[in-house]
Amino acid sequence: MRPLCHAGVVTSPPAPPAGRLVLLRHGETQWSKSGQHTGRTDVPLTEHGEELARQSGRLVADYHFVLALTSPLQRARRTAELAGLTPEVDEDLLEWDYGGYEGLTTATIRADLGYDWTVFQNGVPAGDTPGETVEEVAARASRVVKRAVAAMAEGDVALVGHGHCLRVLTSVFLRQEPRLGAQLLLDAGSVSVLQFDREQPAIRVWNQGPAVTGH
Repeated sequence: MRPLCHAGVVTSPPAPPAGRLVLLRHGETQWSKSGQHTGRTDVPLTEHGEELARQSGRLVADYHFVLALTSPLQRARRTAELAGLTPEVDEDLLEWDYGGYEGLTTATIRADLGYDWTVFQNGVPAGDTPGETVEEVAARASRVVKRAVAAMAEGDVALVGHGHCLRVLTSVFLRQEPRLGAQLLLDAGSVSVLQFDREQPAIRVWNQGPAVTGH
């Protein structure tokens, strides 16, 4: 890392935050189990989802969080509770607003459209809610990342949220295009860890925990 020079005084750039950014995706819901897109619909965890949340708590038991944030939806808040966290609610951690595709499976959407639709590439139409573009989700995620990175200077940070939003957030943290999230699979009840390697944002652990797929 090259030193900086100000008025003849050589200084080093500030050290990157030493804390870790720990992502917890909420446990299984009936909709995640069936593959239905679950944006703003406030569905509860299944019994298995609650067990996944407890398991995620065991995975993060040795961290010392200086900040914990959660989506306001009950599936995230309940996951945080069962994982032993007492987070602050952050509206920016809400799941992608799927608009007119809320509650639908990818197979249903593709059958209706006649092509291989994906939310990352093709977006969503308005429905009972306006829907969001990937760029709008990334804008929300950027605010969370800015807040988290500032806190990481003091220690570890936990974020409890949803599959697609956390995948976009990870892309933002890594300073990559938000559509990179399409390639970052994230299962219900999983734990992932991001950090800085020197000045570079990096993935330490990804998608740790039982493999349970869904949206």
